[in-house]
This record gives sequence, structure tokens and C-alpha cells, in this order.
Amino acid sequence: MKKILLLLTTLTLVSELAAENYPYRSDVLWVARPDHADWLYRTGEKATVEVQLYRYGIPQEGVVVRYETGPELLPADAAGEAVLKNGVATIPLGTLRHPGFRDCRLTATIDGKTYRHHVKVGFSPEKIEPYTGMPADFDEFWAANKAEQSKYPLHYTKERAEKYCTEKVDCYLVKLRLNKQGQSIYGYLFYPKGAQPKSCPAVLCPPGAGIKTIKEPLRHKYYAEAGCIRFEFEIHGLHPDQPEERFRELAAAFNGRENGYLTNGLDDRDNYYMKRVYLACVRAVDLLTSLPEWDGRNVIAQGGSQGGALALVAAGLDERITACAANHPALSDMARFEKGEADGYPHFSRMRNMRTPEKIRTMAYYDAVNFARRIRVPVRMTWGYNDDTCPPTTSYAVYNVLQGPKEALITPINEHWTSEATERGHLEWILKNLRE
Repeated sequence: MKKILLLLTTLTLVSELAAENYPYRSDVLWVARPDHADWLYRTGEKATVEVQLYRYGIPQEGVVVRYETGPELLPADAAGEAVLKNGVATIPLGTLRHPGFRDCRLTATIDGKTYRHHVKVGFSPEKIEPYTGMPADFDEFWAANKAEQSKYPLHYTKERAEKYCTEKVDCYLVKLRLNKQGQSIYGYLFYPKGAQPKSCPAVLCPPGAGIKTIKEPLRHKYYAEAGCIRFEFEIHGLHPDQPEERFRELAAAFNGRENGYLTNGLDDRDNYYMKRVYLACVRAVDLLTSLPEWDGRNVIAQGGSQGGALALVAAGLDERITACAANHPALSDMARFEKGEADGYPHFSRMRNMRTPEKIRTMAYYDAVNFARRIRVPVRMTWGYNDDTCPPTTSYAVYNVLQGPKEALITPINEHWTSEATERGHLEWILKNLRE
């Protein structure tokens, strides 16, 4: 185990180029530096940010920077202009009287082209509390649904996926039946080559949001190379080998802004689409714990965005989960818009007809916050302040209610992405937190 950790920590890592705060190979670079190095302030304390703008690496002189500031994801409550002098301007961000985040949105025009950037700072975020309350029968509701699902015996097919096998990893395509209605999910199951019985911790990896294929299945092959079984799955029952164009067609037809799967059945907690998705996480644990190669002790849930939420859901719903690693979880404090503050993805506040008592009630049964309240195993979370998809307010709402051992990797400049180093860091953390 020590050799594995040493190998992982000495690897030379490169950042992901496909999702960065600055456009890849752009001629322009923004640098926004709050006057507190950690980007954090006490409530009532005023914040400022020093803005620099470079073109071809040259500080821009005399360029007008327009700014708007306000609570994150909400309309601005202040605006103004600043002129770059020696490539630098200082902008007031104001303050908040309650725990949360303010956003400073920046624009500048050079040779007729407009460039944009933004930066958020936090005010006493460790004191952020969820708006979402715990339904009185939350535990009973999920216990009854788990019991109903358990009546249907574990059933799956497994076929070797040769194109994803390597000299160190074996891969299988799994079709996992969920219930007596015949609904299923697909996933890729990775093993270390030549895995022995009772030798491998198991890692459950639910997907990010959308109707899409399982992209680049080998991108996390280092889990199996380090001795773990890993199950990376989709949630819609769609074979991942279909052409990508087919998935785009399905997404266009069935995943519109206000008629997508995340709103399907939201009026009724028993008929909400995500019920079978949450229970699919439990059924996936059934699969992993049935494998002869599983070590009999460790099942870790790991994912990002929607997958981060589902990892937390699995950890709160299934006592067999022994640790959880989650990036910027979606589905968190979804009804926070009722408080007039930034709400979690999918941002029901931006959709019509979401403020009904029935929908608000259903959200509470599916909110990651309420599953986080049930977690007692170790959790590692990571999130960025500049994220507008899963805003930091909602990540703090989740993190602050965790009652077990927890660790936060906060990367203020990150928008809705994580670096390769952070992703590999999850595996290092998982290996350090295995039960012997």
C-alpha cells in the first residue's frame, strides 16, 4: 500500500485543458486577486479585488473594466467602471450581512472584442446553514423503498469489453437490472488484472448530469491499476456503445430545460424520476459486494456534480458505504431560492411553475443535504468559489452538516471543473482511508 501511495504522489500531473477559467490559448488573461488571500471575509467586512488584464502577456493600460457585483447567481446590486493603470485596477466588492458569497462580474473591450471574467468571495461560509429541512418521515420513506427493491433478486449480465482492457486492467460491460419493472442501468466494471478473491476495495462512480454515453471509460483506469474494483455507470438504461449522435438526439427529445428527467414527476415523491436513480446506487452496491474479488470491507462512493450528489446519497442511504469523495455536489439545497439565495443545480428557480408546495416537498426527500446529515463515514469534498453550476453556497450547506470525519479541498479559482491532480488526490485519500 505504501508503494502505491508513493507512486501516486510522485506522478507528474498535468491540468485538464478542456475546462479552465481562461480560454485555452487565449490572447487575453485575467488575474483577479481579492485583498484576502483565502478569498474569505467575515460578515459585514468589506472586500476589494485587484484586477489585472494582460494581452499577449502585456499589461493593458487605459482599458476600461466594467463591473457588476451582487450575491452569487442573483442580480447585481452595484456597478461601475475602473480604468487600468499600469495594468491594474482595484474594485470594491461590498459585503454581506449574512453568510454567503458575492460575485464580481467583469467585462473589458479591446479592439472591438469583449472579454469577460468573474470572481466570487465568501463571507463566513463556515456558518452557512441549509434552507432545506428534513422531512419527519425521511428515513421511513427510504427504508420502505429499499425494502421493496430488495425483494427483487440481484440480476445482471457481464461481458468482456476488450477495447477497454489493458495489460494491467480488465474491463466488463455490465447490464444491471434494478426492479421487477425491468428497468436497468449499464456500467463498466474495471478490475486489476488477475485480481484474487477478497483482495479489492470497491469504488462506486455515478455519473454527472445529462443523457449521454460513458465518455472515456479508461480515464480513471488508475483505480484498477492501484488495486481497486471500479464501477462507472449511467442512470438512464441506455447502452453506452450507441453513437454519440444518438445520445444528442435523446437529450434533445427528453431532456429539455423544463421537461427533463430532473423535473420528471417532481410533483410526487413516489413517482419522481430520481427515485429509481437513488435506488440504483443501492443496487450497484449489491453488485459490488457480491463480487468474489471484493475485499469484504470497503465500498467507496466517488463522483462529481450530479455524481458527487449521488455519491453522498449512496453514503447516506447505504450503510455498506465506508467512505465518500465528492466534487461540487449538485442536487444540494435545491429549494434555497425560497430564501432568496443561490440554489443548487438544476436551479429550479430558473424554471417555471417550480414554487408549488408539492414540488418543494418532493425536493426535500431527494436533496443531498438531507443524505449528508445521515453520513457518519469519512468524506472528502472539493469545490471552487467561481462555480456557477454548483455554487459554493450549496457545497458549504452540504459540508457544514456532515457529522463524521471530513476533509475539504477548496480551490477558490475553480469554476465547474477539477484538475487531474485533484482527481488523483481522491484515490490517494481513498487508499489512506481503507478499513483493514
